[in-house]
Amino acid sequence: MQSKKEDTPIKRMADLLRQGATLTDLSCPACSAPLFRFKDGTLWCEQDQKKVVIVKDTEQASIQTDAHPNTAYDKLETTLLTKIQVIEDKIEKTEDIEELQKLSIALSELLNSLEKIRKIKTKT
Repeated sequence: MQSKKEDTPIKRMADLLRQGATLTDLSCPACSAPLFRFKDGTLWCEQDQKKVVIVKDTEQASIQTDAHPNTAYDKLETTLLTKIQVIEDKIEKTEDIEELQKLSIALSELLNSLEKIRKIKTKT
């Protein structure tokens, strides 16, 4: 028999469907749970209870590169933001001090990189 903790996300997913959300064929990049699309077009991971942003594939990005020189920076910025979110989730869940230190260092480096990318984008 499943515990109530395991039932909770599934019940919430069923509630989303009852409220009009659409189950998509996409999965969350952080936890692999199915994604839902709200009527306003927002993608949502009910497992993580967070909004999900999908990055365009490389073929579309390369097409846009000709029109927008910042596309490579935009893609890198999106990747960094995704990694920051993953680390944030891990920090929230861990209680191991050594793991927190490692995650904090990684988070700091990602934030520094994000800041540099944003500075470069404003100059171009």
